[in-house]
Amino acid sequence: MKPWIDKKYSQLKEKINMPGMGVQMMIAASFTVVACITIILLSLILYNLFSDRVIRSKTESAEQFLNQTKRSMEDYLRGNRRVSDALYYSCIKNTDLESDSLDESLNLVYETNKDNVVGIALYTGDGILVSSVPVAGKKQPGEIITQDWFTNAFREVENLHFSMPHVQNLSDELPEGYHWVISLSRVVELNVNGAPGQGVLLVDIKYSSIRQILEKVNSDNTSEYIYLCDGEGNIIYHPQQELMNAGLYEEATTDIAFLTDGSYNRRMQGEDCIIVTKTISYTGWKLVSVISKNSYNLGLYRMRYLLVFFISITILGILLINQQVSRTITKPLIKLDRSIRDIENGNLDPDIYIGGPTEVEHLGRTFQSSVQRIRQLMDEVLEEQELKRRSELDALQSQINPHFLYNTLDSVMWMIEDEQNDGAVYMIKELAKLLRISISRGRTIIPVRDEILHARSYMNIQKIRYKNQFTCSFDIDDSIMECATIKLIIQPLLENAIYHGVQGMDEDGEILVRGTREGDRIYLDVIDNGYGMTAEQIEKLSSGNKKQEDSSAGKGNGVGLRNVDTRIRMRFGEGFGLQIESERGEGTRMRLVLPFVEYTPDIEEKMNRKQHSTK
Repeated sequence: MKPWIDKKYSQLKEKINMPGMGVQMMIAASFTVVACITIILLSLILYNLFSDRVIRSKTESAEQFLNQTKRSMEDYLRGNRRVSDALYYSCIKNTDLESDSLDESLNLVYETNKDNVVGIALYTGDGILVSSVPVAGKKQPGEIITQDWFTNAFREVENLHFSMPHVQNLSDELPEGYHWVISLSRVVELNVNGAPGQGVLLVDIKYSSIRQILEKVNSDNTSEYIYLCDGEGNIIYHPQQELMNAGLYEEATTDIAFLTDGSYNRRMQGEDCIIVTKTISYTGWKLVSVISKNSYNLGLYRMRYLLVFFISITILGILLINQQVSRTITKPLIKLDRSIRDIENGNLDPDIYIGGPTEVEHLGRTFQSSVQRIRQLMDEVLEEQELKRRSELDALQSQINPHFLYNTLDSVMWMIEDEQNDGAVYMIKELAKLLRISISRGRTIIPVRDEILHARSYMNIQKIRYKNQFTCSFDIDDSIMECATIKLIIQPLLENAIYHGVQGMDEDGEILVRGTREGDRIYLDVIDNGYGMTAEQIEKLSSGNKKQEDSSAGKGNGVGLRNVDTRIRMRFGEGFGLQIESERGEGTRMRLVLPFVEYTPDIEEKMNRKQHSTK
């Protein structure tokens, strides 16, 4: 402490021994630099907050507008699904095609919905037309069964299928010309003289209705446009579709089609854009809103000009004020320097000058009180170092990966929904045991017996979650069961053995937890017959590289192998910790080396006192 004070006071003295004008300029320049940096940083923060708010507001508005469009599209498509459902469940399923005709029923439904429906047809599984409305010349069955709407229906018989826009081509001649349609097809059960069969019900809906909905939406937007594509990125509707057909405009739909619903930043046509996507239910279609960042950059430009003007005026005012303040501070600082020179000679009770501006007076009083506290602080250093060490241990202990708990609760919820109540109860019991030992009434030192119970509960849960893809056995020497250990040091090893060892081995994975004693040491081994690791992989796992540990969070490291090794060394010393041995294709052995210390309820307090006295 004293050398540091000597160094700082020496530096202060050298600066203050400069001529009065030099001190004044130094203080004015320092205050000005600090104030300018602060103002610039605050201005940048405010600008970023404003910019983020503008972008967020624009994105939220686009999401709301896209949700409204999605609901309109879903309502329209849902109405056409009802047409298909009504035909199937009310007409087709109740009709014997050998004796009855569906023409009247189809015609009634068609007349009711002809504003949205272009045609309705029922085919057998061989592509033979059973009934259709309006009636037109028939295509050959071989031509029907090759249609996309026909093959897609049989590919997933339990679903309804929406096709891409196409010209209706059910017959060779259409009485009313050609129509662009979207075909809604499904596999239906046919009853022919009491014999069940399969056929395809086709409802051709007007593509123009969908186009009108989206054209109206795009006409209401000036800073963005919305288009519709299928799950593979094929364009169903685009406001620039004519240009796209002519090859004069391109839209990067392939990657966007596979995005989940939400907002994303993309560069489109050489311009930064915000992309908002929504999936239309039952169809797999994607509504995509493209917002150009130029649409809100004008407001940001104005904000920038205001910030530059504000910063310039403020800096000019600071320069004028700092000149006056520096004059007032200069003389008291020189007096203060003279009065504190005694500190260089080791005098811890000097006569400190107190006067001048409030800040300088406060500085003098602070120096005076600080010197009086130096010795007291020296006595507190050891205690603070101990508290810091214990805080570091607590921080490492608290890094328990929450993903295991989330995944376990998800599994319990799934089992309950699947009415696997016995399994769900079992998992909850094991989870309760695991959490009870994890808490351990706030203790970090527990007996090996409790740590093994914790590991057993953990593996019981994992075996259920992984549907017994691997086995786990325990071979623990009874002589070490009552030894002291740090809690939660086996679980990360087991987690690593699962994710980096036996996961994906098709029920051939084996994990062994073994505990032995050799002299004054105990060894806790986790051994697996998994894929093994290279020396480079072992180095990455045990190096303590922050990037490695972060990237592994929730993927097999638990609180982290380096975390385990660090906690053991901090508690028991450098002679103990984690050792890893592995070869590719030969499995992995991870060994925890601990001292042989018998566990007692007050052992943690004794260890803390011992370490404190040693320091």
